[in-house]
Amino acid sequence: MPRDAYINARVDRRLKARAERVLSRVGVSTSDAVNMLLHQIVLRKGLPFEARLPSAETIAAMNELDSGGGNSFTASTRETFDRISKKRRQRGS
Repeated sequence: MPRDAYINARVDRRLKARAERVLSRVGVSTSDAVNMLLHQIVLRKGLPFEARLPSAETIAAMNELDSGGGNSFTASTRETFDRISKKRRQRGS
């Protein structure tokens, strides 16, 4: 498919730079990433991700983390999920 159209979008320069660093690590240019996004929009007949506002609970959790609160986990993912699942099972009993 020929690439014969241009898209101009104004974005935050820091966001652009951060995204370009990520894309470069996976070997994709910004132009290729935008092209892939547009293909996915056409294929899915909508955005290829859920676009919605976070819930009040999610916002509170993000604010807690931003202010240095919350939990940190040092175990493996499997161990962490096993521990969380065990606590939930105990609460349900």
